[in-house]
Amino acid sequence: MSKLLISLLLLICYGLSACGLSGTGISATTDTEIAANPGAQSGLPTVAPRTRTLTVFAASSLTDTFQEIGNAFEADNPGVKVNLSFAGSQVLRTQLEQGAVADIFASADHKNMDLLVRENLVASNSSQDFTTNRLVVILPPGNPAGVNSLEHLARPNLKLVLADPSVPAGNYARQILLNISKDPAYGVGFSSAVLVNVVSNETDVRQVVTKVELGEADAGIVYVSDTFSAPDLVTIPIPEKFNTIAQYPIAILTNSPSPDLAAGFISFVMSMDGQAIMEQWGFTPGP
Repeated sequence: MSKLLISLLLLICYGLSACGLSGTGISATTDTEIAANPGAQSGLPTVAPRTRTLTVFAASSLTDTFQEIGNAFEADNPGVKVNLSFAGSQVLRTQLEQGAVADIFASADHKNMDLLVRENLVASNSSQDFTTNRLVVILPPGNPAGVNSLEHLARPNLKLVLADPSVPAGNYARQILLNISKDPAYGVGFSSAVLVNVVSNETDVRQVVTKVELGEADAGIVYVSDTFSAPDLVTIPIPEKFNTIAQYPIAILTNSPSPDLAAGFISFVMSMDGQAIMEQWGFTPGP
């Protein structure tokens, strides 16, 4: 074979290689990858695909469990970053009404979710309950005020901290006090006597936990799940006949930039793995 022929063959092979063709005649780079990495076909340095972000607005009582769920979802979906924003449900709802952009809203009550549904800020038929919670009385480590029963919440000069009535946990706490007042053993004035002792109304339930942990209050009323991240707190259970069941709905938002990711995240929350994480943090699995 002549040197000229060999040279021509080498040039042809080089040309095929430069065009990115494999031995099968199919490009190893997909159209999507080319669009994301224009340098892939030009020989220029390539750029890694952009990370997709999922923004979740969630009630503050979901902080620990959703952080764990978010990490698990990221692990199952490489290239996805879950951006979690926690606050009182009423605060998050107001932010969404004022134009904040997010993919998912998880509320600690139906009131705030239903308002967004009526305002067409929630994707049609996407709202569903995903867990429930109950409330408990918490006391500082060591219980310096010697609070040993629900009756003691009405003692004069006791320092009690609750979430504000506009916060789901604050509303639930006041419902519980009214329920207790209907029991003759406590008397109709029990709720009023307890509320006189309120020294602070917090904008979310985790602030109630913090103040009690620091000894700035003698007692507080929070969700059972909140005590899982504060094991040093002393607790007084609230009997089922007085307690209330907090229902948590979750939904895709109308202006979600990534409704497909949002649907996937909610599916994970509702899955056996997601519900197991919820249970580990004190929530009751299922609607």
